[in-house]
Amino acid sequence: MLEARSLTKYYGALPALRDASFAARPGQILGYLGPNGSGKSTTVRMLVGLLAPSSGDVLWQGRSIFDDLPAFQRQLGYVPEEPHLYTHLTAPEYLRLVGGLRDLDDSALDRKIERLLDLLGLADDQYSTLSAFSKGMRQKVLIAAALLHDPSVIILDEPFSGLDVGAALMLRAVVRGLAEAGRTVLMSSHVIEVVEQLCTEVVILSEGRVVAHDRVDRLRQLQHDESLEHVFVKLAVHHDVHAAARSMIEAVRG
Repeated sequence: MLEARSLTKYYGALPALRDASFAARPGQILGYLGPNGSGKSTTVRMLVGLLAPSSGDVLWQGRSIFDDLPAFQRQLGYVPEEPHLYTHLTAPEYLRLVGGLRDLDDSALDRKIERLLDLLGLADDQYSTLSAFSKGMRQKVLIAAALLHDPSVIILDEPFSGLDVGAALMLRAVVRGLAEAGRTVLMSSHVIEVVEQLCTEVVILSEGRVVAHDRVDRLRQLQHDESLEHVFVKLAVHHDVHAAARSMIEAVRG
């Protein structure tokens, strides 16, 4: 189980996240939602060990990840929001670099890379450098790199960014399959419909605080709403969306 326990992060005197507690369990897909500036990205960076909390802790299997961060990260698959890649490499070269850092056997690694590139529709582009890849193609490489070592815990930050419809549908099926195989999955996304369809439970952030953590169906029942989008707007968006939309239309019309 991956657990955030009273996570708090300050940047100077400014609180980005305050006392956030939640858990993602094996076999579960936990959705993580919040408007821009709510502390969502800060949380993800702490969960993967890239950022130390001001207070609180992140636990994996009951132990702080910061006690032995390399051991935790060996079990972690992470797709970051920003695709920072070594663009002078080809996709196979980049994946071999990642696999080498994971101490994967060379022959098994090459077989995995060949199969993953084929499944992701990148086999024909394996001799092109990543600098020539589109945003969606780079996202596929990041996904392959995150799953290459068959991780126990998977954290996905906007994983559908740039993907075409076919690749997005396949990724949904992959995420479901990983959860069914007992992996622990946390997914942060702005696409609420995807979160609603995929996730067992959701955490909703607003202004650096957790305002909801429950099953999707129970949240809808408690808020008397038909969709997770309506629940999200009610709990986390502190302005009238429809009024703002009308004002924007009036502004562009002059």
